[in-house]
Amino acid sequence: TDLGLMRKWSQLVVQHRRIVGMVWLVLFIAGAAAASQVTGRLSTQFDVPGAASYQANVDILRTYGNGAQGYPDVVVITAAPGHTVIEPSVRTGIAQSVAAVSALGRFRVASYANTGDSRFISRDAQSEVVLIFLPAYSEADAPPFGPEIVKAMEPALPFGAHLYLTGLGELIAGGTTHAGADVGALTETVLGGLGALVVLAVVFGSLLAFVPLLIAAVAIVTALLVVFGMTEITSVSFIAEYLIGLIGLGVSIDYSLLMVTRWREERANGRTLDDAIHAAMATAGRSVLFSGVIVAIGLLALMLVPVPFVRSLGYAGLLIPLVSVAATLTLLPVLLRTIGPRMEWPRLRTARGIGHWWTVWARGVVRHRVLGATGALIILFLLGINALALQVGEPRADALANSGGATEGLRALERAGFPLGILSPVEVLLPDGAATRIASLEDSGAGVYTSVAPSGLAWHRGGTAVIDVLPTDESSTTAGTVALASIRRSLLTADNAAEIGGPALTLVDESSAFYGNFPLVLLLVGLTTFLLLTRVFRSPILALKAVVLNVISIGATYGVVVLVWQEGHGSQLFWGIPATGSIVNWGPLMIFAFLFGLSMDYEVFILTRIREEHDRTGSTTEAIVHGIGRTGRLVTSAALILCLAFISLSASPQTDLKIVATGLAAGIVLDATVVRALLVPALISLLGDWNWWLPNWMASALRIPAPPNGRMTPDAQSGSAATP
Repeated sequence: TDLGLMRKWSQLVVQHRRIVGMVWLVLFIAGAAAASQVTGRLSTQFDVPGAASYQANVDILRTYGNGAQGYPDVVVITAAPGHTVIEPSVRTGIAQSVAAVSALGRFRVASYANTGDSRFISRDAQSEVVLIFLPAYSEADAPPFGPEIVKAMEPALPFGAHLYLTGLGELIAGGTTHAGADVGALTETVLGGLGALVVLAVVFGSLLAFVPLLIAAVAIVTALLVVFGMTEITSVSFIAEYLIGLIGLGVSIDYSLLMVTRWREERANGRTLDDAIHAAMATAGRSVLFSGVIVAIGLLALMLVPVPFVRSLGYAGLLIPLVSVAATLTLLPVLLRTIGPRMEWPRLRTARGIGHWWTVWARGVVRHRVLGATGALIILFLLGINALALQVGEPRADALANSGGATEGLRALERAGFPLGILSPVEVLLPDGAATRIASLEDSGAGVYTSVAPSGLAWHRGGTAVIDVLPTDESSTTAGTVALASIRRSLLTADNAAEIGGPALTLVDESSAFYGNFPLVLLLVGLTTFLLLTRVFRSPILALKAVVLNVISIGATYGVVVLVWQEGHGSQLFWGIPATGSIVNWGPLMIFAFLFGLSMDYEVFILTRIREEHDRTGSTTEAIVHGIGRTGRLVTSAALILCLAFISLSASPQTDLKIVATGLAAGIVLDATVVRALLVPALISLLGDWNWWLPNWMASALRIPAPPNGRMTPDAQSGSAATP
């Protein structure tokens, strides 16, 4: 059986503890050395090969060396008080300023000076906008060309005029660099670790609080060592560094917490040191093994997405639960065997097998199970209904940053009355002679502010021309999404030889790639998890309930994200960021992949203990009460640690990481409270003996051993859940 195999494994590990300890010491040293170098080897690209806009962007960059999927920098020039930008003397100075940046040769510039388009000038003629298309740069960095642009343009400006620099690239970066992101990942992991230490100190009341942190440190640096090796053969997104650090911290501590708590419980029951370790491994260790596999299965959702950077997050993220399981099931028994008893000092808390208040809570839920289940479902429904309004895309410009020069430039752009859709143009590459036929789309009804096709080598090369279509509405809005589809349709109708790219359409095609086969991914992940959980719980009813509740819980989490970020009920209060209007397009996918597995951890922790208690007592009610009583404090502490880790991630300056971190933290809290502490025990109580039903053919197919009492089907004599 599983228990016997885990006990044999435990005996093998303890018997060869010196070898095991040396192996992990070598991995830790090598991982620590690799961790300092891995950042520079991580990819910052978000390309979507095969997407309709991808080849257009590649061809534009190859021919012109700028623009394509990168956001342009946007310069807003305001005339001195009492003057306008169309006065001859002011006009001359601005034209010289634009000519100076054009002369640098690295940029493609669109302005009133080279288009004659009056839409580059505000209605009150106080301001003028200039679009500067940049060479390719790392999407994880702030565009590095801002100082060069300002230095070239400012000297030629007329007296009293003011220059503001903004753009979505500048706003997204918020003034940070990739090196700064590395420091941020490290800082956030340390902050999460300090919060975890406080929780563990309260749980254990002894130096044992440091043991889970040690396991987490070893697991994280070992995972980074493997990522370092992976970068030799494939690209790995820089986002993996955040995920490995913070999710590694959470799951490693969760698994260690479960194991150490069970070890202390077995010691308190009178077992010897070795017997306590073997008993903990056979029970809690089995739960850890299956939990890690289930977290890994959740990450299959990322690995099945046909986008390189998302796939890299899948297989890089896959490492951390597997490495955490390996460390928990090998290094942790060695530590408990060698230093465990000495780490019990000062023993401010005794090892309690069952929590009094959690037992009282569980009996109350069982007694009022209909009310409890109904209340929990209402909460999840009210939150989940908001998920129907979820819109993916780039957050609104004014939600990307709330301070700095780029924000001042955005405000200047808005004061001048220019539409924010111009921050994300549609770039069109086509044969040179065709440019004049489709360069004017303002009257097409497609949501176009203007379209430009300046003359000169910067816009016409190798028999091709680039035109830029500037939308009126931001792509994050419903109107903007409709406009982009209409612009693409109008351009292809006008000239089917046109290649259409640019950052806005890149996001549209990314979202299509992310979610095009998402229902199939969801079905595959759900089915695989169901089969595995049936094997773990020896019950298809419990397994199906776990999968369904997980999906409902994630839907409620999406609802929280919509309320807090998309609609702004909390983002302004806590982070000073207004409503984003949409959620970064990879956010919901990332939340699903990680939350599906992480929240299932608690289901496995609770239900394996309830299953164990039912096998011992034969009573569903007593199984619920004792199972929740023994795991409630543990699950609450584990959820708090994970929540603190994600809250520390929300301190990142990037709005997209704040959104994902908030979603993960909210999901963990909802799952550990409304779902696992209330809805799960209430539903198990309502289902009664049907929880333990297992058809013989399924038991045989999944090689599930018969339970100790030999019952595979509901037995009215086994104890009714209806009795509190």
